[in-house]
Amino acid sequence: MFGERYFATRERLSDVMRGIAELAAITETDLGDRLPLVEVEKGLGAPFLFVVCGEVNAGKSTLINGLFGRDLCRTNILPETDRVLWYQHGPQSRDVEITPMLEERYRPIEFLRDFNLIDTPGTNSIVQGHQEITSRFLPSADLILFVFPVTNPWGAATWNFLSEMSQECLKRVVFVIQQADQREAIDISVILGHMTDLAVKRIGHVPPVFPVSGKLAYEAKRSVPFSGDRLKRSGYPALESFISQKVCESPERKRVLETWRSQAASALRAVEDQIESQTRELNDQGRFLDTIEREIDEIRERFVVRLPRHLAGVAEVFETEAVWVSKLLSRRLGVILSFSRLFTGDRTGPQMEAIFIERLQTAVEAVAEEDGVEVVEFCRRHWNELGQRVSEAMGVDLGASEPLDETLSTAKKRFILRLGRAARQGIGNLKVRNQLDKELRRRNVALKSFLVMTLVMTTAGATFGALKIHWLPPIFCGVAALFLAGGILTAIVTGKTITAEFQKRLLDTCGGFASTLRSDYEEALRIVFQDYVTSLTAVRTHLSREKLAVEPRLKRWQELFLTLKAIEQEL
Repeated sequence: MFGERYFATRERLSDVMRGIAELAAITETDLGDRLPLVEVEKGLGAPFLFVVCGEVNAGKSTLINGLFGRDLCRTNILPETDRVLWYQHGPQSRDVEITPMLEERYRPIEFLRDFNLIDTPGTNSIVQGHQEITSRFLPSADLILFVFPVTNPWGAATWNFLSEMSQECLKRVVFVIQQADQREAIDISVILGHMTDLAVKRIGHVPPVFPVSGKLAYEAKRSVPFSGDRLKRSGYPALESFISQKVCESPERKRVLETWRSQAASALRAVEDQIESQTRELNDQGRFLDTIEREIDEIRERFVVRLPRHLAGVAEVFETEAVWVSKLLSRRLGVILSFSRLFTGDRTGPQMEAIFIERLQTAVEAVAEEDGVEVVEFCRRHWNELGQRVSEAMGVDLGASEPLDETLSTAKKRFILRLGRAARQGIGNLKVRNQLDKELRRRNVALKSFLVMTLVMTTAGATFGALKIHWLPPIFCGVAALFLAGGILTAIVTGKTITAEFQKRLLDTCGGFASTLRSDYEEALRIVFQDYVTSLTAVRTHLSREKLAVEPRLKRWQELFLTLKAIEQEL
């Protein structure tokens, strides 16, 4: 294909411009009139126009067929072209008569996408008006091929037509001497000399002249395998090399490419500015979200700062429950219950601990319920205010509040349960029950001793009474009564002492218990606010997705920029 370098550059520029348009659409860049794609395709894709002129039967059609190796134009000894034929690319073969003197012929031949051909009837044709139509194409032609038959290269009609052309058109004229294979090399040299002299006289300068044989070139390109020697003998390589050079170095075409390259560079700069603007905006949004999260941390800290007041409330609850459990212990350490447990087993310690833990856990959970409601309500109010700020800063809708309500409700439940478990564990860690169990065991041993002695003395008195020893039973029964009284007195005294000690120990551990809840309270609050922050996950995900989208856009921009720079160097 002629001018492969030019067409490769043009195709690359077309790809770059389409890529810029696609990237502009993705980045929502308003290119304005920088890159009108319809004009881009029209301007970059405009085919080269070759006009072929010459006398009737000079070999114009054979020249064209030889150039492209196709039976594009009919050839015959008699004139085959009786009107101006404009060959263009089309999906189907069809002929359209524009005027009686001009016919457009569309062919599904690939090279016609880049090269249009104007085949004329002949400068000496008897058809009237064709020269006027041909003249209309000359100003826009990229190359004007004047074909001369080797048998008569100085026909007056052709030279007269040349003499009437403008100097601008003459700059694009090329002389082709057809059927050169019918003459010897020395004859061709003489003919070239005569044509040179005639060109100087008639048009003031000598255009490039190429002696060729269209017939040999056509045969060489159609032969299988391709005949390089025959093509060389046809003289076409020099002509084709010249055409390629003209295609690649056409100032007009280069100006077109440079114009569109400049337009593409301007459009690419606009895309770059948009990407940079979007990147700055995403960074600002990231900093905004960081600010929101720090704000939520500060809110959590404000709640934690109020912790002493809440712990004081927990301490009051602890003291109240400690006094209540001590009273319950006092009742359970009554004389009758104490002696009855000597026979059924004493589980006072575990029972007191379980009751105290249950009541204290319930009381702590009630306090936690109040705090949880307060925190949740504050988060809801903050969320409503935050929605407007996020919408203004990021253009993102936080959505309905139902998911947030569910999240906060779950977080509140976990907050309450965590503090309840912490209260239960805290009582176990205080080990108040250990001392109570020791004191109860010592008390039970003493009460068992008094009870055993009472029973022994009573049994002895009954035995002596059965033996008719009447003076001993009263003595033994009296001693048994003394042991019983001692046991009762011991039960009363030790019960009060143990109860007082138990209550004192509980009240002494009140501060320690409140302190053990501090870390759990802070952690529970942290988890609540952490769950609240997770409600912003959708916003974070949106931001991350947008940031990830910027990377391939920036990479694509760099690829387009480097390609455009390479095209600039080529031009």
